[in-house]
Amino acid sequence: MKKLDGKRIILLGVTLFSMFFGAGNLIFPPYLGYLAGQEAVPAFIGFMLTAVVFPVLGVTAVARTGGLDHLCEKVHPAFALVFSFAVYLCIGPMLAIPRTTSTSYAMFAFLTDRLGEGSIFGISIQFAVSFIYSLLFFIAAGMVAKHPEKLKDRLGKKLTPILILLILILFFAGLMHGELTVNEASGAYADSAFGTGFVEGYNTMDTLAAMVFGIVIAMNIRDFGITDNASIAKETIRGGVIAGIVLASMYGMLTFLGTRSGSLISGAQNGTEILTALSGSFFGDLGSVILAAIYFIACFNVCVGLISSCAKFFSEKLSFMGFDAWRWAITAWSFCISIMGLNVILAISVPILSVIYPVAMAVIVLNLIPFKAFGNPLLHKAVVVLALIYGIYSVI
Repeated sequence: MKKLDGKRIILLGVTLFSMFFGAGNLIFPPYLGYLAGQEAVPAFIGFMLTAVVFPVLGVTAVARTGGLDHLCEKVHPAFALVFSFAVYLCIGPMLAIPRTTSTSYAMFAFLTDRLGEGSIFGISIQFAVSFIYSLLFFIAAGMVAKHPEKLKDRLGKKLTPILILLILILFFAGLMHGELTVNEASGAYADSAFGTGFVEGYNTMDTLAAMVFGIVIAMNIRDFGITDNASIAKETIRGGVIAGIVLASMYGMLTFLGTRSGSLISGAQNGTEILTALSGSFFGDLGSVILAAIYFIACFNVCVGLISSCAKFFSEKLSFMGFDAWRWAITAWSFCISIMGLNVILAISVPILSVIYPVAMAVIVLNLIPFKAFGNPLLHKAVVVLALIYGIYSVI
């Protein structure tokens, strides 16, 4: 087999989408719409560039070069190795994986709040419940991640269709509520809607995710029966385009809901508060259940995809441990980080992402420009250094 048929390529694209669409993808679009208000269109365009276009370009670049480490080889082999590890650690056990359980747990507050603020044997009930939830969440994710070549069957066929259906239900409910209004732009969106949306797209971490998911997507393509590397690269790119289309559709729906939430909630601090208010207004108590299901499935899919990808990478680069050992090591470490809480994780992630993201985007663009002159190693070095300086400056 040299090429996937329509049904299989759609399944591959949906599987890749499921690995992209997690905690940040649910949090940031509705908050963008809420704050941008009447300036939501330029803000959304900026957001789309860093949250959709660059991830698709990232999938394309990695597929064409043969892996994340090959993207940076023209800068320096040592830099390529260090950057690869930095991306995998950032998108994996240090930030993105722990965030999946913290965010999904927060959506079950309609149940956990009923337990009160008491303690058992000197341990807070709320902490104990979150501890048990995170433990079970990661055990389940670690078990599903055992067979990365089967993610198309477990995520693409089973969980993701349910996720998309639930978001569609929420979106169409928003269309039917005509009394919701759009506010004027506030905060940074009032001054620079496009630029602020562009920067907010960093927080989804999808450009970095695009660099690490290729290794698992290739395994799923091989499981279809395609073994030629050139064909695998082509199918990976096709799957990336489909994933980008689905991502853009989901982002558009969530942003739309956020723009129309101004009359329903005031002083919202994040997208979770906005979606909670909207779902409650649309469906009453059932809204909490729907939203919890959306968050759980989205976060679980991403967690499984990241564990598989990171374990595969580390087992190849640090072969003193096999895939299964790395799978459980990453799962255990992520569990330990997750109990620190979502706010701590987000506070740590912002400066790190601000430094790494410009470098990642620069490397992707350099590897996709078709002109021979842009393949000059000296140019790669200069552009990466400038991107790194810009990233550090933006944090300072």
